Amino acid sequence: MPIGILNNIASLVAENQLAITNSSLQSTLFQLSSGSRINSGADDAAGLAIANGLQANITALTQSARNANDGVGSLQVADGSLAQVTTLLNRAVTLATEASTGTVSNGQRTALDAEFTQIKAEIDRIGSTTTYNGTQVFTTNPLSIFLSDSGTSSTINVTTGALSSLGIGLGANASNTLSAIANPTATKTVTVGATTYTFVAALSGAANEVLIGANANATLANLAAAVNGGVGAGVAYGAGTVANTSATATVGVNQVTFTAITSGTGGNAIASTTTDANLGFSGGATFTGGAGSAGLTTAAAAQAALTTINTAIQAIAATRGQIGAAVNRLQSASNVISNQTQNLTSAENGIQAADIPEAVANLTKFSILEQTGISALAQANQQQQIVLKLLQ
Repeated sequence: MPIGILNNIASLVAENQLAITNSSLQSTLFQLSSGSRINSGADDAAGLAIANGLQANITALTQSARNANDGVGSLQVADGSLAQVTTLLNRAVTLATEASTGTVSNGQRTALDAEFTQIKAEIDRIGSTTTYNGTQVFTTNPLSIFLSDSGTSSTINVTTGALSSLGIGLGANASNTLSAIANPTATKTVTVGATTYTFVAALSGAANEVLIGANANATLANLAAAVNGGVGAGVAYGAGTVANTSATATVGVNQVTFTAITSGTGGNAIASTTTDANLGFSGGATFTGGAGSAGLTTAAAAQAALTTINTAIQAIAATRGQIGAAVNRLQSASNVISNQTQNLTSAENGIQAADIPEAVANLTKFSILEQTGISALAQANQQQQIVLKLLQ
């Protein structure tokens, strides 16, 4: 090769190699400072695309696990509330059993019924005020838990159902009110359920007779006593009269309200008619018995309520079983998602993470190469000064 001064080829080669070394050193420093092997698309375009896709999956799965755990939290709130409802119903069983026995008076049953009424009110309060994150827990709308891995998605729907005393059979049954504009007259009748009561001026001792009192209110009180099978047998109503199996009666001012004991629809509807022009039912000829309990005001009503309460306990237990099954499913889904997240994170880490020992070795290599490159470039630049010796 001739010795010339137009171009310093050695210097150009040294400069190019130094630029390459400096670029590699810079990339190594990026890896060590970020911990990531891929810091730009230029580092590994295909690897970056795969890693970003895996990161999207991991992000979606992580939030899906939180969604599942939130769903478990909501259902556990519902289950805890239903556990308290079961406690209330167990107390109601005690009250109804006590009210069913003949050693308890109707006055005492009224006190028992007052606590039973409060139990029903508390169940209604639990059903209407129990919330999770501001959302009603007991509702007919399903609780939808959304799960996704960014590519596919699924929804787990859980319905707790509405909770109320009427919904589980403890609410007030349908009722009808008989009002009087004047005192009814003898031989006229009132029908409540399957039993017809006849008004009489004097009792003969026959069943289902109702003595006409001094005024309409007194007469309706005698009718209520006959319907309830309460005090006054042989004085206010016929001695052979037994408590009505379809309804109970509560006296007001010149009116009496009949409340259904048993549920019924269609042919099982409760009749309520009168042949006296001075009397009238506000609710029409029939009223359909609700699914609830008439209360504990009579032994018959208490015994009917006891059956209803036991049915309600079974219904609550069934609902808790469904909630428990849903909780187990959501927890299983969360466990599966956590396992997926772990595996995908491992895969993403294998693509994205820098190999620190390798990067440290490269740092040492490129640092030395940079120093030797600078030295070589300096030597190359000095080579052309030899030409000056020839001119001396």
